[in-house]
Amino acid sequence: MPALTRFVLRHKALVTLFWVVVAAVGVMTISGTTHRMTNNFAMPGQAFKVDNQIASQYGNGGSQAPYLPVITVPAGQKITDPATAAATGRAFAALARAIPDVRIADYATTHDPAFVTRDGRSTFALVYTAPVAGFGGSNLGPAIDRAVTAAAPVGWHVGVTGSQLLADGQPSSSKGTGLMTEAMIGAVGALVILALVFASFLALLPLLIGGISVLATFLVVGGLTEVTGVSQIVEFLIALIGLGVAIDYSLLVVSRWREERAAGRDNVAAVTEAMNHAGRAVVFSGLTVAIGLLSMIVLPVPMLRSVGYGGVLVPLMSVAVAITLLPVILATIGPRLDWPRLRTERRASRVFSAWARGVYRHRWLAALAGLGILAALMLPALSLHLGEPGSSAQATRGPAHDALVTLTDGGVPSGVLTPAEVLTSSGSGSPASVAASAARVPGVYAAVAPATLDYQRDGTAIVTVIPVAESSVPAGQTTIAGLEQSLLGRPHVIGIGGDGAALIDFNRAVYGDFPLMLAIISVATFLLLTRAFRSVLLAAKAVVFNLISLAAAYGVLTWVWQDGHGSGALWGIPATGRSRCGCR
Repeated sequence: MPALTRFVLRHKALVTLFWVVVAAVGVMTISGTTHRMTNNFAMPGQAFKVDNQIASQYGNGGSQAPYLPVITVPAGQKITDPATAAATGRAFAALARAIPDVRIADYATTHDPAFVTRDGRSTFALVYTAPVAGFGGSNLGPAIDRAVTAAAPVGWHVGVTGSQLLADGQPSSSKGTGLMTEAMIGAVGALVILALVFASFLALLPLLIGGISVLATFLVVGGLTEVTGVSQIVEFLIALIGLGVAIDYSLLVVSRWREERAAGRDNVAAVTEAMNHAGRAVVFSGLTVAIGLLSMIVLPVPMLRSVGYGGVLVPLMSVAVAITLLPVILATIGPRLDWPRLRTERRASRVFSAWARGVYRHRWLAALAGLGILAALMLPALSLHLGEPGSSAQATRGPAHDALVTLTDGGVPSGVLTPAEVLTSSGSGSPASVAASAARVPGVYAAVAPATLDYQRDGTAIVTVIPVAESSVPAGQTTIAGLEQSLLGRPHVIGIGGDGAALIDFNRAVYGDFPLMLAIISVATFLLLTRAFRSVLLAAKAVVFNLISLAAAYGVLTWVWQDGHGSGALWGIPATGRSRCGCR
C-alpha cells in the first residue's frame, strides 16, 4: 500500500485525468448500458417450461397473473338467472374484441358456481393477457374496466382487481422516480450525516468518490453486457451498494487522515500513513464484499448468476477509486477542504470512549447481554416464510381493493388472484378428468376446464385451478405442492405453471443451494481475513459474527414485515405473511 500511494502521489495529474475521463465516459454510456441489461428470468424446474409453453402456444397467461373483472348486478337479480348469465357472458366476451390475445374463464364458459358470490349478485372472470417482459409492465386494468362497462347493462357495477393492480396500489398519474434520482436522494441523506461527522467541506469528498465509483462501475458493466447477459438488477446494486461502500471506504480513509494530521504529521505523510492502515482495511473489506456477491454464481438461476459476476465489480471499482484518486485529492486540496473544522480529531469522543471503557470493565456481562439481544433478534427467523406478500399487505384502498373485497365478502377466496394452470393433452376427455382430480386436492377452491377454443390449442388444453389461499402464503404453497404431487407424472398432464409453482421452483433453486453459498462465503472470508489479521482466531471470530448478524437480520425482517410488528404503524404496511380468506 505505501508503494501504491507513493506512485499515485508522484503522478497526481495522470491519476486525476484518468478518473475524470472514466467518469465522463460513464455518464455518456450509462443509458446504453442500462438498455442492454436483460430481463431474462429463466429458472430451473418444470413451472418455467410450462409457463413458456403456455405463453408461446396461447399468446397469454404463463407467468402473467390474470386480471379479475367483477360485475355486481342490481338487487333482485341473480347471476345464475339465464338472462343475467347470458348478459354477464357477453360483457366479459367483449374483452376479446377490445384486447388482443386474451383468454377468459367465467360462469358463462364453465357454468361453475365458484364464479358466483354467496349472495348470487356478483361474478368474476379470469382474464389472461399477453405476457410482458421485465419489471412491472403495462397496466390493462383501465382498458378492461372500460370494455366490460361498455358491454354491461345500465345499472350494473363493474370493478377490476388482480395481483398487479393490488401491487400498484392507488391509481396515480406519477411515473415514479428514476434510478439516478433515487441515488441522488440517497446522496443528499448521506451528505447530512457526513456533515455531522466532519463538520467541514470534507463531507463532500466521500460523495465525490462515490459518484465516480458508480459511474466507473457502470462503464465496466457496460463492457460486460457486450460479452454476456447482465440482469437489470445489477443497475440497482451499482447505484445503491456502490454509493454506500464508496462513501464507507472514503470515510475510513479521511477519518484516519485527519487523525494523522491532528497528531502533527505533515500532509503527505498523513496521507501515506492513512493509506497504509485505513487503505489496507479498505482493500480487504472490498474483497470480502466481492466474495459475498461472487458466491451467487453457484446458484442455478441465470439471473442471480449474472448478479454475481456483475455485482462483484461494484466493491472492486469502489476500492480502486478509494486507493488511487482519494489520496491524490487529500494530498492536493485536502487541507483546504477541511474547513471550517468545527470538529477536530485531537480528542477521542467522550461518549464512545466511555462506552468502550464500560464494555471492557464488564466484558462478560456485555458479551452475555449482546448474545442475548442477538438471540432474541434471531429467534423470529425460525418462522421465516419464503414467498411474496399476500393481497392484504398490498393495496388497502382503491378500486382494485374494493373489487377484491366484493369477492371475499361474498365467499370467493383471495386465492382466486393466483390460480395455477395445468397444461394437459386435449384428447379423450383428459381436461375434464384432470380438473376433477385437481378439485379433490386439499386446499383447492375450484378447478375448471372450459371447452372454448381459447382454452384448447395445438393438441393441448389448460385446466385452471383456483386455490383457497393465495399461492404466495404458506397455505397456498402447500396446496400447490399437493397439486404437483397429485398430478405431475399422470398421463395427459404435461406440467403445472402459474405463480405458485414458479415460486416453489425458485425457492428450491435458490435456497436449496443456500448452505453451499454460505459455506463458500465463510471459507473464502476466513482465508482472506486470516491473511489480513495474521490470526486464525480473529478471522474465525469475524466469520462467526457475520453469520450471527445475518441470522439476526433475517429475524428482524421476519418479525417486522412478515409478522407485522411495527410495519403498519411506521410504514402503513400490514403483515406480509397474512392473506384474506373469504372462503365459503
